[in-house]
Amino acid sequence: MSAGVVAVSAVISPVVPPLLPCSGDRRVGNPGVVSLIRRPLPLPVLITGRRSATVVYGLSAIDGRGRVADRVVMRALGWSAGLRLAIRETGGVLIVRDDPDGGYQITSQGHLRLPAPLRHRCGLHAGDRVLLAADPHRSRLDIYPPAALDSLITPPDDPSGGKPA
Repeated sequence: MSAGVVAVSAVISPVVPPLLPCSGDRRVGNPGVVSLIRRPLPLPVLITGRRSATVVYGLSAIDGRGRVADRVVMRALGWSAGLRLAIRETGGVLIVRDDPDGGYQITSQGHLRLPAPLRHRCGLHAGDRVLLAADPHRSRLDIYPPAALDSLITPPDDPSGGKPA
C-alpha cells in the first residue's frame, strides 16, 4: 500500500432513526418491539353531484356605451349580429331573450348593448364586470351585476355584512 491510502475492511451499517409514535398511531405485535401502524391521512370530500344544467358562464366588463361581449357565450346561444332581443330587469338581474319583435339587437360586432335605463336601475357603470349565464336550451341570457352577486354570496343573516372580522 502506498502512503496516504487506507483500506477499509469493515461494513458500516446504515443509520436508521427510531420510529416515534404519532397521535393516532397504535402499537401492534410484540410489546417489547416498537411496531407502529399509521392511520391513512384524511382525504378531502369531493363534490359528487353532477351539473344538471347546460348553462355556459362568462364574465365581461361593460364598456362606455353599455356593451358587453363574450364570444363563447354568444356562440353557445347561437346569437349573431342583427338578432332581435327583449331585455328586462327582474330582481336586479337582466334577462335577455331572443324575440323577433324585441326592441334591441346584437350589434354588427357581436356585442350586446344594454339600454341605459336598465343599466342605471341595476347600478351598472362602465368598467363594471358582470356574470353572464347563458342557457342555450331556453335561448336566454341572464346578466348578474355586482350588486346581484353580492346578495347571492353574502348571507342575509351575516351580522358583519360580509366584511372580515
